Amino acid sequence: MATPLRSRFRALVGQISDLPARFLSHAAGRSEICPTACAILFLAVALSGCGLSQAHSTPSIEITRVPPAGEGDPQAVEPIEGRVSGARPDQRIVLFARSGVWWVQPFALQPFTAIQPDSTWKNSTHPGSAYAALLVDSRYRPPLKSDVLPHPGGSVLAVATAGAGTPVPLKTIQFSGYQWEIRGTAGDAGFASNFYGPSNAWTDAGGSLHLRIARQGQQWANAEVKLTRSLGYGSYRFVVRDVSHLEPAAVLSMFTWDDFGPPREMDIEISQWGEPEDKNAQYVIQPYVVPANTVRFNAPAGTVTYWIDWQPGRAAFRTVRGSSSMPREDAVFEHVFTSGIPSPGNERIHVNLYVFENKRHPLREESEVIIEKFEFLP
Repeated sequence: MATPLRSRFRALVGQISDLPARFLSHAAGRSEICPTACAILFLAVALSGCGLSQAHSTPSIEITRVPPAGEGDPQAVEPIEGRVSGARPDQRIVLFARSGVWWVQPFALQPFTAIQPDSTWKNSTHPGSAYAALLVDSRYRPPLKSDVLPHPGGSVLAVATAGAGTPVPLKTIQFSGYQWEIRGTAGDAGFASNFYGPSNAWTDAGGSLHLRIARQGQQWANAEVKLTRSLGYGSYRFVVRDVSHLEPAAVLSMFTWDDFGPPREMDIEISQWGEPEDKNAQYVIQPYVVPANTVRFNAPAGTVTYWIDWQPGRAAFRTVRGSSSMPREDAVFEHVFTSGIPSPGNERIHVNLYVFENKRHPLREESEVIIEKFEFLP
């Protein structure tokens, strides 16, 4: 819609262009008229033309900081930045990362990125094989995922895509005859922004796996490793040295997770979740919000062996004192789940040690745990 000022200038241009030719011819000999008329005509045309150009300018968007390539890990996030041109105050950015399909970023409940006064924007995204940024108006409703990106038009003003940057090489270690990737990216485990340091996971001369929570500046850096391949149905065994020293806000978790499909998550978690009076361990079939999917118990001090026996439609968990290679009848605790059991896909075994955010009982000291052995029997 034209502004009142622009409309007045357009009217003035029309009036001047309609002046009779003979008036302009006679006025040419009168210096007090011709320069004035010519100046008004020039100014009106210049300002009107400028307004028309602005009214028809095409907005654009670009990605100036491209995250590295990744496997769509829902726990990892990377920074992404860009710039827009010709955007209006009511417009925003919607980000997508490609992992099989295009997924809205950084979260389904937080799909919009604000444009800063200097026309730049920045946010975080989960890793993918490619990234996209859309400049949209208030009518646009982002989908959770999409096979294809929209083209400019309607509520989508501009689209920019970028192939992922060079993948960050993952550090790996050998533990119990398997290769494990060491996590070095940030994530949202523990309902907070958690950071992971590659130096916080290692194996000692005896082959045991060490995981550590350590100070890194003003924040805690956690530890996580995951298998480089899926194992599927079978019996999983973890021999864990004494973890009775862990503070209530520390979490040791041994679990399955699928980065590409449904989570396929089953957990053995050692933690009091920031509440000193609570039991210190639990078995979980996700989603944990289903009451029957979580059972809590007290894990004893000293070396303890944990099992997950995963079969079609059944997941049997067991905890035994010591480093026994066979489940014994005198189990500390055991439970069998028969509902909501996932089927194999691209899940991997993860083991992590991280901080659970709890304002009443925050973590105070660095922590370390030792996993003596991991074993899988199909």
